[in-house]
Amino acid sequence: MGCGKTTLGEPLARVLGKEFVDLDHYIERQCGMTAKEVFMTHGESHFRKLERTALEEIAASGIDAVVACGGGTPLQPGNMELMNDLGITVWLQASVDRITSRLVLPEQRAKRPLLSGMNDEEIRHSVAAGLATRRHLYEKAQLRFDSTWLESPAEIEASALRLKEILVKRTLLNA
Repeated sequence: MGCGKTTLGEPLARVLGKEFVDLDHYIERQCGMTAKEVFMTHGESHFRKLERTALEEIAASGIDAVVACGGGTPLQPGNMELMNDLGITVWLQASVDRITSRLVLPEQRAKRPLLSGMNDEEIRHSVAAGLATRRHLYEKAQLRFDSTWLESPAEIEASALRLKEILVKRTLLNA
């Protein structure tokens, strides 16, 4: 959460000539409610099952896409393995302070159900704890990419081009 999956994913898909799929938005369209509403109505466990189903549906569709998964997607057993089998997985890495600075913005708090009612320090603590408990899952990603500099359109575009270059080189090496 807050590492830049959507912020970087959309321009990355554009420079790669692929579709962009935000997994949360995909689930929202399927359910007819926001991710926050799903969490509040059915709970996190139900949402995690919906993520797995969404991954399977996207894979079965055969679309060539950049898929931005939620930070909790790897929590469902087998999801990282599935994603690694389907494409190149990228762990977007930023410091706890950078992620927190993004998440404390009012527009970010409003759309993130796990942040409801938290103050800035609680959000920072939640980010640090989340990274610590999920690290072993994120480390299964095939690539790591520094997503610190996504604060302006120029930084976002430069990051998308850098990641494209890395992905192209990786694909050519594995061909």
